Amino acid sequence: MTFPWLTTLIALPALGAVLTALVPSGRGPLAKQVATGFALLTLLVGALISIQYLFDVDMGVESETYEWIPEFGASWALDVHGISLALMALTVLATPIVALAMWREAEDEQRDPKAFFALLLVVEALTLTAFLSQDVLLFYVVFEAMLIPLYFMIGMYGGPQRRYAAVKFLLYNLVGGLAMLAAVIGLYVQSVDAGNPSFFLPDLIALDIDTTTQWWLFVGFMLAFAIKAPLWPFHTWLPDAAAEATPSNAAFLSGVADKVGTYGMIALVLPLFPDASRDAAPVIVALAVVSIIYGALLAIGQTDLKRLIGYTSISHFGFIVLGIFALSGQAATGATFYMVNHGLSTIALFVVVGFLINRRGSRQVDDFGGVQKPAPKLAGVFLVAGLSGLALPPLATFLSEFLVISGTFTRYRPAAIIATLGIVLSALYILWLYQRTMTGPVQPAVEGMPDLRTREAVVVAPLLALLLVVGFFPKPLTDAIDEAVEPTLVEVGVEPPEPLAPVAEHVEEGTGR
Repeated sequence: MTFPWLTTLIALPALGAVLTALVPSGRGPLAKQVATGFALLTLLVGALISIQYLFDVDMGVESETYEWIPEFGASWALDVHGISLALMALTVLATPIVALAMWREAEDEQRDPKAFFALLLVVEALTLTAFLSQDVLLFYVVFEAMLIPLYFMIGMYGGPQRRYAAVKFLLYNLVGGLAMLAAVIGLYVQSVDAGNPSFFLPDLIALDIDTTTQWWLFVGFMLAFAIKAPLWPFHTWLPDAAAEATPSNAAFLSGVADKVGTYGMIALVLPLFPDASRDAAPVIVALAVVSIIYGALLAIGQTDLKRLIGYTSISHFGFIVLGIFALSGQAATGATFYMVNHGLSTIALFVVVGFLINRRGSRQVDDFGGVQKPAPKLAGVFLVAGLSGLALPPLATFLSEFLVISGTFTRYRPAAIIATLGIVLSALYILWLYQRTMTGPVQPAVEGMPDLRTREAVVVAPLLALLLVVGFFPKPLTDAIDEAVEPTLVEVGVEPPEPLAPVAEHVEEGTGR
């Protein structure tokens, strides 16, 4: 029997959450150390798993299946493919970074910080389970269960309107969850009718479901994922949550947890409901384009730093959804790659904004100005994080955005052209934000602002380094993603698009002339 690497990966943060919660009250530093230690240990296990799939080194990682509710054909079934690998890696990397960034935030809160860190580890365990699950019922359970710790993370800590934002987040996602529950039950009924009661994803993909039924089930799943992502017009909970949660909580919510929605679209919706996905693709593509432009335009007009980043995420999620429903291999690979790169970029932005808010005591853009003079290193880090948000080459976000737009262009040219406007708008809101906060006359309240501290540099350095390294060397990750995307599109039954230009034939064999 091989070692259960995938179950261990999930069990470590769950155990860490329990031990962090058991730390005696008033021992805040110990709670931070326990939580960060388990997050780093989970990162180590995640790195060992990633090595096997990225570099073809046998680490003994295999799919795992254990009986859970055998009467209903439900099991604890876990596996890794290119799409889940990318998001698993993002999750295990982001958690210790966010935990370190939370150290100062926890000190600023009146509540015992141990709950702060325990909830983060619970969300990590649930998110990893969602990305690795091969059982639809298990996926649904963790999809809904993660709402509870996220609700408390938003509602217990953060701004003055945090309870309103938490309730809004919960209600929106519960509506989507109820629709998904009905669809999960309907999908199970289809498996019963086929004589093989099961929630195992490969068994459900193999079902022959008529188009009308597919449509009803598609709507249930897609509504839940569109709210989670979020996709316009189901997006309104995110700006409030981003603005009222602490910067680190907002970073993990937008950078990692919300990726469960877009992951569900590409890993569940497309293969489970291929006919409905093909038929609905033009509508979803149109909504994605609206998200791109709408989010970017509203980001330009924001005066709240965190709310601004929240609207940029709506725009970026639009690019991800566009790539998924363009039904092109290149666009789908770009969308998955975009999930990772958006996570790194958004976490970096939220974390640096958290540093600024902690120093200034305000999240209003107009309360800053001239920061680059007293804190040049902090301003430089903010600039690089911002440039990653507008997908500047050679940062990794550029390649993912390029793949999405070029892949979409082969099938939906008007959508790709309009989406390109989102890139122009992103340059506008990022550079204007930098100009208003970092340049110009130094405001009196900004004079004497401390520059980047050592702990803060440790937090942001891996994010910015990865954005640069992956931008130069994306092949191991994109190859792994390609291997998972190709069979997904085969299930959907789409033909590869015609090349935009004919391939020139070799005139002389072996010369290329």
